[in-house]
Amino acid sequence: MKLYRLPKLLFVISLVISILPACDDEKCGECFTPPNIFIFDLVDQTTNENVFTSGRFTSGDIEILDASDKQVEFSFIEENDVNLIQIHTVGWKTEIVNYRINIGTKNVFDLYVDAERLSEDCCSFTKYKEIEISNTDYTLDTKSDIYTIVVE
Repeated sequence: MKLYRLPKLLFVISLVISILPACDDEKCGECFTPPNIFIFDLVDQTTNENVFTSGRFTSGDIEILDASDKQVEFSFIEENDVNLIQIHTVGWKTEIVNYRINIGTKNVFDLYVDAERLSEDCCSFTKYKEIEISNTDYTLDTKSDIYTIVVE
């Protein structure tokens, strides 16, 4: 290539690059909001004490099943005797889940979630259309997002 053509070639390349639309990632940057983690504190109906802290049950007694009786992944937080169950698999995609939470052979409660994964203004997030906990009494602490489940 002759040297006098190089400036023209560089000019054409820079012109083409400046005309092309910018990539969405460059305009938006990184914006990702993971779905909420469902956290449950199971307490005895009579003593109001956590059923794992009291020794009534152990973390090995927990079984979480979906509608097809397939085991659902969960975490158990036992650090500092907190003893909470975390379900972190809901809301990564648009879905309806029906989970049965069992302790030993007893069904403690059922969890129904209708989750929709959305993307707006370059950000992805989960919108919960409906969350229902059945077969138990419960409260939700809106500051910590922990559901306190009453166990008979």
